[in-house]
Parts: sequence; C-alpha cells; structure tokens
Amino acid sequence: MLTRIGILGGSAALYQAMTSLGHAAGTDFAGPPALTGGKPGTKVLVLGAGLAGMLAAYELRKAGYQVQILEFQNRAGGRNISLRGGDTLSELGGAVQKVQFAPGNYINPGPWRIPYHHQGLLHYCKAFGVQLEPFVELNHNSWLHAGNAFGGKPVRYRDYAADFTGFTAELLAKAIDQHKLDDPVSADERAHVVAAMRGWGGLTADGAYRKGSISSLRRGFAKPQGGGVDGAPVPSDLFARDDVMRSGLWQWMAFHERLDMQTTMFQPVGGMDQIGKGFNRQVHDLITLNCKVTAIHQDDRHVTVTYNDMSHGGAVKQAEADYCVCTIPLPVLSQLDVQVGGPLKAAIAAVPYASSVKLGLEFKRRFWEQDDQIYGGISFTDQPISQISYPSHGYFSDGPAVLLGGYMFGPAAYDFAGMTPAERIEHGLAQGQAIHANYRDEFRTGVSMAWSRMPWTLGCCSMWSEQARKTHYKALCAIDNRIVLAGEHASYIGCWQEGAILSSLDAITRLHKRAQGAA
Repeated sequence: MLTRIGILGGSAALYQAMTSLGHAAGTDFAGPPALTGGKPGTKVLVLGAGLAGMLAAYELRKAGYQVQILEFQNRAGGRNISLRGGDTLSELGGAVQKVQFAPGNYINPGPWRIPYHHQGLLHYCKAFGVQLEPFVELNHNSWLHAGNAFGGKPVRYRDYAADFTGFTAELLAKAIDQHKLDDPVSADERAHVVAAMRGWGGLTADGAYRKGSISSLRRGFAKPQGGGVDGAPVPSDLFARDDVMRSGLWQWMAFHERLDMQTTMFQPVGGMDQIGKGFNRQVHDLITLNCKVTAIHQDDRHVTVTYNDMSHGGAVKQAEADYCVCTIPLPVLSQLDVQVGGPLKAAIAAVPYASSVKLGLEFKRRFWEQDDQIYGGISFTDQPISQISYPSHGYFSDGPAVLLGGYMFGPAAYDFAGMTPAERIEHGLAQGQAIHANYRDEFRTGVSMAWSRMPWTLGCCSMWSEQARKTHYKALCAIDNRIVLAGEHASYIGCWQEGAILSSLDAITRLHKRAQGAA
C-alpha cells in the first residue's frame, strides 16, 4: 500500500502515510529506568551495537548484570553514521565507494535530524556529552519546484507561501462577507474570523490580497528597501491564484506543520555519528566487533548464540548467556536460525523495511549561501530526488561544502538503488540543475547510500502496515522465553532514533522484571 502511495504521490505523500500509520509521532519518554538489584552473575547477551543495543547494555550493566555485545560491523553505532573523506562504503553487488570529501566535511546518510520532543534521545545525548546545535528545517528563502508548475521554474518558499495564504484568506473572507458560511460561522464570529483572515493572510482593509507593501513584506520586494535617494522599495508581483492553487506546492507547506517536522530540530555538532560515539564511550569495553551471527538458540536456562568471528578468518564461535536482547534488523534476523515460538517468528517475517537512498554532494563553494542567501533548510522538488537540504553548520565558511542532494523513499529509492553509484550522482546533478543553474559547474565529488544494499541492515527502517501492526506487533515485542527484541522496529516511532531508545528501555525493563522473578 505504501509503495502504491509513493508511486502516485511521491515522497511527500509516502512520508505522510507513514506518519498516519504510526511511523512518526511524539513520544512518551518519562525518564531513564530505575533498574536495580540484578542477580549477581546473571549474564545478558546483546546482539547489535546500534543505539538500542548499546543503551540496553549501558542500563543493564548499571543494574548489576554481566553484559556482552556482539556487533556485525567493524564499528559501533548501527544506522547512526556519518561518512567522511577517507571512508569506504561497500554494498551488496560489489560496488565500492571511496569518500573523497575535503577534511571536516561529512554527510549523514542515516538519521539526519532530531525533533525537540524526542526527549529520550535528547536525554542520553546530554548524559553522554553529545553537543547539539539547531537543524534548520524550514527556510523561507529556499526553493519549491514542480515540473508542471510556474513553467518548470523554482519559486521561493516565501513567495509561494505568502500568495497561497493570502489568496486562501481572501476567499474565506469574501465567503463570510457574502454570508456563504452562515451555517458554520455565527453572527458573533463573523467579525472575528474576517479580522483573523486579514491578519493571517496579509489582506488589505477591504479584504483583498493584492500587490502592495503588505504582501511584499511577506513575499519580498521586487526592489528591496535600501538607503539614500533611491532607497524606496518596489512591491513584487503576485503569482496568479490559479497557478498557486493547482501547482501542488502547498504540500511542502503542510510538510513542515507535522509534529515530527516542527521547530526546534537538532543535530549533533560534527556529524550524526557523534551520538553513536557518545553511546560507545559508555560501553566500548563490552563490544566485540566483526561478529556475524548465524544462529540464536535457547532452552529453559540459557541462550546460545553461534557466530563467525570475522576478525579471525570467520572462525565459528559461540557465546552463552542467561538472557538475550536482540537488536538485529528484521530483514537480516528473518534469515537466521532463530529458535523462538511461532508468533515471534511470524512477526519477524511480517515487517518489510523501506528502501531509502541519500546523496551526499560536495561543491567547490557554498554557492547556495553566497548566491541565493540560503542558510540551512530544504528546497523541495517533484523530481525523484525529492529535496535538497543545505547544511545547518559552517555558515559563511570558505572552501568546499556538502549538502544532501537527494533523499528518496519508496519507488524512487528502488530506482536509485538499482543504479551504479556514479549513475546515482549523475541523476542527482541533472535533477538538481532544475533548482540551481550552476549545480553541475560547482560540483566536486559525491557519495550515495542505498540502504537496501547495506548487508548489515538490508533496508532503511521498518515499514509496519496497519494490519501487520494489529496482528504481529505485540508478539514482536513480547519476551520469548529468554529472548527479547529491541530497535526502532519494536516501537511506534519507526524510522527515528527515538524509536530505538524507547524500545530498548521498554525491553530491558520487562527483561529485568522477568529475571528478578526467575527462580
């Protein structure tokens, strides 16, 4: 269903559908768990050193448990990752990319921003010394673009938003004046609603939205205010109302109004991977890297995990514990020999992961700032790349800089994932040219992350359908004898780091209660 929505409506419609199905929302974090009194000698094996796994290990060790983490990759952090110059990115199919960004530059191909209400993640960032800074989500000076609107030329967000709001307010004010809304609007309300429309929409005293100083103070002047003899501003022309309404660009105005996209948003100073590094500092001594899990078995007393030690030629080894917290992404977990009951097995197999692709493009200079006065924020397009996001750090700096040159979900992501890395960059440049005429001339180097081709996750994040959640969600989260799952897939905040945090806290709290009640 979500794929069909993506085909018909593009990334914006797909993301909105994901939101309505419980994939993005405010959260219920009420503080860290107060786990104490873990039975001496009780061992817990954690599979996966992403945020969910590292947090589980951190809190369980504090509670008195003996903890060990097995991680498939050669680094901790999971999908919390930043790519920098010198990094190598290998994907299924054999494609290898060598990141060639200038020193100090990076792209966050996984988690990208943090909503202010994701208090669980924000709590641990503060506790673990991860410095945060604002992420600019909405920039009124960014661009909106659709191939079939305004002659295919991009328009400023502020221009379009001012005209859409103004024309809408004018229509409502006129309808009230002409008594066409008498049923829903009482006599006492009419004056108040008309006054609200005038203030909200920037209407003139007679209730019209027209070219002039009022509209230009919102959408900008054709000739800006200046000093001296010729300093008088010249009002800007409005778009035609019909063009505004039928363009469909209003969807990007609505995008910023959803709870998970509202200000204030945050990002770690120096790259999203600073969060993973902050978590890693707490539990690095518990982590064994390069462990490829092949089987998870349990009986009434123990959990036994079989894995290949890739640091020692793939030698087969086993780890044993009293309990196991498994954070392995479901597309990978579903292919392993996992000894759990039928309901959990069915749940593991029932949740596909989204395909997502991000493009990190480095340019010779910050032309979006120097030429277009765009400092952070996002330009949107109806082309497959969906959007261009400008960095919310390093303002006014000289030299090369990196922006997000495409962020694809759904069908567009599958198309891009099927391309070679070089082809992805070429398509990103060709489509970005519709927004920035000098895009290709300023380009320096780039990298792409196709999440469906990452062998350690096989997708971006969980894509619960309403029916699957109704049928399998409780089984996925339930403790199966001595095994419990955690991760963004075991939450109602899928595709967000907060989902991993809250899922982990819930799983270990229930596991702790189970362990305390054990004979």
